Amino acid sequence: MPRPTAAQLAYGSATVVCSTLVMLLLSGTSTGIGVAVIGIAALALGLIVAVTVPLPGRARAARAAARARTSSGAATGTAKEARVPAARAHAGGGAESRFGQHSLRR
Repeated sequence: MPRPTAAQLAYGSATVVCSTLVMLLLSGTSTGIGVAVIGIAALALGLIVAVTVPLPGRARAARAAARARTSSGAATGTAKEARVPAARAHAGGGAESRFGQHSLRR
């Protein structure tokens, strides 16, 4: 699982703080159980917001892929597939040839 970015942490934290304050003010609860339920709900909401913040690399890659599909059509997919086996052959074979190079192998 990738580590959260600074934007994800900031959005999630701001969501928790703001939603907790708003829910406490709107509900008017003063019991411990009510405050605990609101706190748990705010934490869940903050987690959902933090997870759904788009990552910058993925958004950039998605835009580039969409541009490539619209500009060149299906020819891009076949050209990409033709390059992949050549790149793997250039990298020195597959996992079988690198098996003896692992640092934990005795």
